[in-house]
Amino acid sequence: MMFLNEYEIERAVEHNADHPVLSAASRTLANLAEWTNQNSDGWPYWSKPLHAAVRLMTMIGRNLDGMCPWGDDDALDAEYRKALVPIRAFRTRQGASFEIVDV
Repeated sequence: MMFLNEYEIERAVEHNADHPVLSAASRTLANLAEWTNQNSDGWPYWSKPLHAAVRLMTMIGRNLDGMCPWGDDDALDAEYRKALVPIRAFRTRQGASFEIVDV
């Protein structure tokens, strides 16, 4: 399971600021991590939001580390939408109020 710590998430927000899909994905992950920190022992310690964000962290991490260049926006958009499914479900089940950023 890929895990992005808070520093890596902040780096992703900055690195992807100019990309339409990865910017939204990075900001959504940052919003989830911030909400998790405010409502639990912290981002690294609560497994439910981490499991919900695995696809999103993998997508962002792959592009952040340069293993995969930004690539086709349509493919990234489809991947982002799939990654949001468990995050939306988590937000609904927890009654969470963090923002999911749309593309």
